[in-house]
Amino acid sequence: MNNSNNIYVAKLGKAVGLQGHLRLFIDSDFPEQFKKGAVFSTNRNLQLKILEYNASRELVKFENYEDVDSAKKLTNQELYSTIEQTKENCKLAKNEFFWFDLISCNVFENDIKLGTVKEVHRYPLNDYLEIITDIELVNKGFPKVFLIPHIFDKFILNIDIENKIIRVNNSFDILENS
Repeated sequence: MNNSNNIYVAKLGKAVGLQGHLRLFIDSDFPEQFKKGAVFSTNRNLQLKILEYNASRELVKFENYEDVDSAKKLTNQELYSTIEQTKENCKLAKNEFFWFDLISCNVFENDIKLGTVKEVHRYPLNDYLEIITDIELVNKGFPKVFLIPHIFDKFILNIDIENKIIRVNNSFDILENS
């Protein structure tokens, strides 16, 4: 079910009240995608269509699950969106990127290839790009993996998704000291 086209966006908690409302635990930077009519798949291969979503109370209700007994069956299921849906429903601001677009980008400082983005880690203060160090640098004794803070200007100079290139600065120092 979890092919790479699916993005984990939320988890369903317990049923609340008698009309099929469920607690919704969002794990996404784009809460606006949880709107009436939006469809998500679950880790049990269900397609769920939102009937109503109450952001302030963090409650969601799905079509065809409009009473407490049917809603209870959804408790603890995970909601997934597709990459296509995400691109359609989530509007990015300047210097915002979908993490799935950052994965596998090549990272350069000046003209040195530092490595490739393997993963994006979310920490309370900043996101970090986990970089698999370029083999030439590994062969020179540098660590195989290091982290670059996802902070524009200070570390990230520019991101070119089309060509899968991220230009950075001050990051070779991080690698050296990792």
